[in-house]
Amino acid sequence: MDNRLDLMDQAFYAGHRAVGQKEVMQVGWLYNNAVDLEQLEKFRVELGKGMMGRLIERSPLPFGRWRWVADPAPAKLDVATDIRPRAELGDWFDECTQLPIDPESGPGWRISVVPLSDGSTAISLVLSHYVIDGIGAAVAVTEALWGVSRDLGYPPPRVRSGLHALLQDARETVRDMPATAQALRAAVKEARRRQQDVVHSQAQASLTTATPSSGASELVIVPNIWIRLRLDEWTARAEALGGTTSALAAAFTARLDRHMGRLHGDADDVRLLLTVNTRTMDDARAVAVSFVRVGIDPTGVTTDLSGARAAIKDALKDAKDTPDESAELVALTPFTPKRAWRHLMDYAVSDPEQPAVCSSLGDTGPAASRPDASLSDGMFARGAGQNVTRGWLERAGSQLHVFVGTSAEMNQVGVCVRAYQPGSVTTRPALRALAERALIEFGLTGEID
Repeated sequence: MDNRLDLMDQAFYAGHRAVGQKEVMQVGWLYNNAVDLEQLEKFRVELGKGMMGRLIERSPLPFGRWRWVADPAPAKLDVATDIRPRAELGDWFDECTQLPIDPESGPGWRISVVPLSDGSTAISLVLSHYVIDGIGAAVAVTEALWGVSRDLGYPPPRVRSGLHALLQDARETVRDMPATAQALRAAVKEARRRQQDVVHSQAQASLTTATPSSGASELVIVPNIWIRLRLDEWTARAEALGGTTSALAAAFTARLDRHMGRLHGDADDVRLLLTVNTRTMDDARAVAVSFVRVGIDPTGVTTDLSGARAAIKDALKDAKDTPDESAELVALTPFTPKRAWRHLMDYAVSDPEQPAVCSSLGDTGPAASRPDASLSDGMFARGAGQNVTRGWLERAGSQLHVFVGTSAEMNQVGVCVRAYQPGSVTTRPALRALAERALIEFGLTGEID
């Protein structure tokens, strides 16, 4: 079988690896009572039999394709013995995102449990974003809870001998040379076209907040909050404003962006990147999403969503009709050195439009809300970063990422916000205050942790 990573998956991991950072996904559940640890252990075992039961093995060739291998030893269930105050729930979820996760050496994911002082229980599943994305994680969780195993046929780690691996990867590299040559020609043309963009991005980078003179190497966690709203109220409000739930999510993101005081280059509106799911039933890719860029005017969205809805519709149509230029360049991934990846990551961070990101995970389905086989009282999914230093965060400047997921069975919408604005939004309380303000403007109420 061909167990090579998709080239976009390899590029995603290689870029972050070059700058020493890791992206993880977290799924969190909250029960108002104790949980069934025996059922939770069954869930953990089943997770290792599906899409999450794999790791990445790099090629012995510096320009070879990386491969998927089976994960031989998933992490054990981590159950805390000490009771945490209920007010520290958000802190505990943040702490879980920083536990060791490695897509190569493992563990690629881990489940943690903590009892809270009011009798409730929290469960955290943290997984490497280079192993699976948010939609893929929802599928993997659902399959595990249904007891559906997915035999991916991946070999054990290091099953290939050194010589065999070198010869096999060399043959495949030669076979892929026509695509590589075509990508190189496309890259030269693209580099010439974007010369002005590079100059602009360098100028933008010089205007960002300087690296702090002290504490630059300190590891930090970008402020996060979890908002829980009633699904029927969320849906009714979207309809009353002449929009859809997707438009409401984008509008909420745009409104919060404006309250943060974020700037988007020369644009007067708020620039957003909307995620579009491209995963198919038999899809083995780690990341199966595309991004659509759209501008939303935040001034009137609290009373009328028709403009936002129309802008999103037009952007989706344009994206469908426009070829993806990056697809021509992805064949160069194995030949891209670390230094080049660092430049590419810096270029991405210095995007002059500084778009906010709105990720909609859709409805999780009835199974994903039941990690211990009983219905949970709250659930969310979000992304988080590891090894983020204060120096990098200050250089990168402002950021905003909103994750939205729904559960019809729980009648709940989970909205997770990760945001940072130098000098203002640097703590969870500051972010919470702005989110509460935006909710009130939309006529919505929710619980926030």
